[in-house]
Amino acid sequence: MISIKTREEINAMRESSRVVKETLEYIGSIIRAGMSTKEVDAKAHEFILKCGAIPSCLGYCGYPAATCISVDDMVVHGIPSDDIIIKEGQIVSVDLCAYANGFHGDGARTFAIGQVSPEKEKLVKVTKECFFEALKVVGDGVSLGTIGNVIQRHAEANGFSAVRKLVGHGIGREMHEDPNVPNFGVRGTGIRLKTGMVICIEPMINAGTHQVDFLSDGWSVVTRDGKPSAHYENTVAITEDGVEILTL
Repeated sequence: MISIKTREEINAMRESSRVVKETLEYIGSIIRAGMSTKEVDAKAHEFILKCGAIPSCLGYCGYPAATCISVDDMVVHGIPSDDIIIKEGQIVSVDLCAYANGFHGDGARTFAIGQVSPEKEKLVKVTKECFFEALKVVGDGVSLGTIGNVIQRHAEANGFSAVRKLVGHGIGREMHEDPNVPNFGVRGTGIRLKTGMVICIEPMINAGTHQVDFLSDGWSVVTRDGKPSAHYENTVAITEDGVEILTL
């Protein structure tokens, strides 16, 4: 069932979304080669708590960390570890959620560590562009198929592919709510957005094939061909005044 938020509820969601925004900005300012992904997670966890919020991911369906940190060919849901040391030339996606005022906020960014290859640099840039290209068509009455199609076409026009096995989602009092928000699709098909809906649009774009594999830890997802992947996500509200990115 899709939750339609009131103006007051969307206002309440601004706090958790602000924490997500500021935490991602903080991580972007400190992440560097030589850090373990566990160290990055610990700093994000501490920052979220200092903001007066709770990390939504921690304990969600048994997930053991405050963030998901995915390096190079890991698409999403990488479990932070002391054994994973970030290296120069890698791209690192950090996905996190925060809970405050009874609501969740969700966002993700992919960070380039030092000097990265031209392919990785372009992949990170295009993934972010996919989000903003989609945002141009978001609004009351627009179908989710149209949003997904815009993302898919922009990725493919740049020689990349949009992941199909993983999608964005609604968000509110629960971290994951209806509807699913795919990064591929056919224009004019699927559920249509309505004023009061809040969704997470999150392009997951691969340098190679769109196909992915799920690892035995039950969380981590990697590209099937071992090529890099990037992730960019924001929490977006469809309001009476238009469209607002709550995590920017």
